[in-house]
Amino acid sequence: MESVRAVVFLSVCLSVMTSLCQGQRSADSQLPSAADEPNFGLTTRELAEALQGFLDEDDNRVGLSVEKKASVIPRCDVGERCAMKHGPRIGRLCDCLRGTACNTFFLRCY
Repeated sequence: MESVRAVVFLSVCLSVMTSLCQGQRSADSQLPSAADEPNFGLTTRELAEALQGFLDEDDNRVGLSVEKKASVIPRCDVGERCAMKHGPRIGRLCDCLRGTACNTFFLRCY
């Protein structure tokens, strides 16, 4: 019981000391406010327009589909084409459903 009282008393003392010392921090250790940061002579509207122009340019330049980025192959039903022959190579068009496989001769799910 004595140890519980000592722990409670110690935690109360530490929390009081922490709250009192909070205002005693030096100005060097504090984070700079938004008013102190330089904005290179640009207004908020100009910065927003520049960012919007950059994002629009990026969207026009990159035309990849979401499926290509995520490496997601769509599913095929039974009897649908699942591959395409490109000379000696076979390219996959889609992934066959569970229990079926892509026949490399007919290039269909069976």
